[in-house]
Amino acid sequence: MTEQEAVVHDLEDDDDLDGKLNYKPPPQKSLQEIQELDKDDESLAKYKKSLLGDGPIVQDPSAPNVIVTRLTLVCETAPGPITMDLTGDLTNLKKETFAIKESSEYRVKINFKVTKEIVSGLKYVQHTYRTGVKVAKATFMVGSYGPRLEEYEFLTPLEEAPKGLLARGTYHNKSFFTDDDNHNHLTWEWNLTIRKEWCE
Repeated sequence: MTEQEAVVHDLEDDDDLDGKLNYKPPPQKSLQEIQELDKDDESLAKYKKSLLGDGPIVQDPSAPNVIVTRLTLVCETAPGPITMDLTGDLTNLKKETFAIKESSEYRVKINFKVTKEIVSGLKYVQHTYRTGVKVAKATFMVGSYGPRLEEYEFLTPLEEAPKGLLARGTYHNKSFFTDDDNHNHLTWEWNLTIRKEWCE
């Protein structure tokens, strides 16, 4: 799975889906173990270096392996950027409301870093609620990544905001960034309002 590919499935529990597919993630190997494999094969060593880099990029062993830095709603018609910083106090996000105009086309962009070991099967999961009732669930397969200095960027497929009087209003979202090993790298909550016009 490359950085740009995405798979979406709605209204299925991840555990149920994995059970149906009978999928079991392979045992995790450290970056050093992978780099040591077939080290006498020069072409394979070059290929692994191009994928994995030179190794871990942080000195602090207590630092998390995956750091999610921000989420952006990418919308060409928006009057300005719609970005949330995910590195600070996440409880403040629940007090903010991000707005988007009905019928606008947008994508969700997530920026994140991998610092120490390869992470397999990253997923972005979003549960959406309205007046306390879950109205949607989406899961996006992000992929597998190795450590590097630069941030990675993941874009979901193009979506269209709902339209109409009944669709307008505030939605509460609970987002998760997890992986195949059920490590929850980040959970955060945020609000999105669908408006008739950008500025109301």
